[in-house]
Amino acid sequence: MAKTETKNINISFEVYKAESDMDANDQLLLSKAKEIAKNAYAPYSNFKVGAALILDNGTIVTGSNQENAAYPSGTCAERTAVFYASAQHPHNKIKAIAVITDNTKQLNPVTPCGSCRQALAEYEIKFREPIRVIMGSASGKVFVAKNIESLLPLMFNHDHLE
Repeated sequence: MAKTETKNINISFEVYKAESDMDANDQLLLSKAKEIAKNAYAPYSNFKVGAALILDNGTIVTGSNQENAAYPSGTCAERTAVFYASAQHPHNKIKAIAVITDNTKQLNPVTPCGSCRQALAEYEIKFREPIRVIMGSASGKVFVAKNIESLLPLMFNHDHLE
């Protein structure tokens, strides 16, 4: 009979009841994400999302979701920001990303979709440093994950390429 072992995955994140309880830098990123969400092109879902990330050189890059009638060829706010950052600042590490919707009915923090989690994971793997994920809501409640792996356990990894 084959012997097996059990592995456990523990996922933890910080929960803030109000944005004002967070560090000033995190508040700034969330504020920038809220601001850019207004620029989202979301005529189909009417669910506007904004993302703001900070690079290791202090540059803040923002992005909003961009929908398209030829679904799924649009893109989420997180990937808009991440891909822009990679194209314009290819050697700078992403330290943190904030994501939020301007939808006042969204009382729980908005979380990145699976595709965005994997896209972010690629940069966490590339630079071998965690990317903090700040997830906000209209109610002011915020979740903060210490890294992408906290949101995407057993993520695709390209260690075999090294």
